[in-house]
Amino acid sequence: MRAVQPRVENVVDNRPLFHNSTRAYNSLKRFFDITASAAAIIILFPFLVATAIAIKLNSRGPVIFSQERMGFKGKVFKMYKFRSMVCNAEQLLKDIESKNEVSGHMFKIRNDPRVTRVGRFIRKTSIDELPQLFNVLKGDMSIVGPRPPIAREVIKYDKWHNLRMSVKPGLTGLWQISGRNNVGFEEMVRLDLKYIRERGFWYDIKIIFKTIPVLMGDSKAY
Repeated sequence: MRAVQPRVENVVDNRPLFHNSTRAYNSLKRFFDITASAAAIIILFPFLVATAIAIKLNSRGPVIFSQERMGFKGKVFKMYKFRSMVCNAEQLLKDIESKNEVSGHMFKIRNDPRVTRVGRFIRKTSIDELPQLFNVLKGDMSIVGPRPPIAREVIKYDKWHNLRMSVKPGLTGLWQISGRNNVGFEEMVRLDLKYIRERGFWYDIKIIFKTIPVLMGDSKAY
């Protein structure tokens, strides 16, 4: 059953969520998303194939993992990732939920027993996120923006948390370059709202460049 789409109101802490978004910026952002994602898919294609083979040789199951996420204004879409966990990971979640190491409405543990050997490497380097380039090309996501939440997490949101979904979700954002797993849920939301208020083309480019060291292997990622 599909989750009820939340109402996204433009108010936080009793203040309007102002931002400098313009039609020109939105058009330029979409043009950049299309050209950058298409170019990346073409350039990285041999690497994507090699990653797929490594996943297939390491564990049984599909190479691509798809999951329903909530995007712009709560629209549900299927987000793609390279599979980094065992096939029955969702069923096993209930057995380890009590070990959550991240505060707030999301789940992460450092030594997740569901993660495969290859999965640990591709998660650490964010290689598992690369299939989302196709989500960007389709228009479900952008290169830069808040990470798209899972429906079961959104059900627990306070009203102001929904403001994360007032823009398209992204591959990377302020959360990824600001500590990632060391940042709790509430701080992650506030970073997302800071991005929404201040976003602009050069701000997006700055975030993309700051993401590169993370892709080289974040020692704190898991």
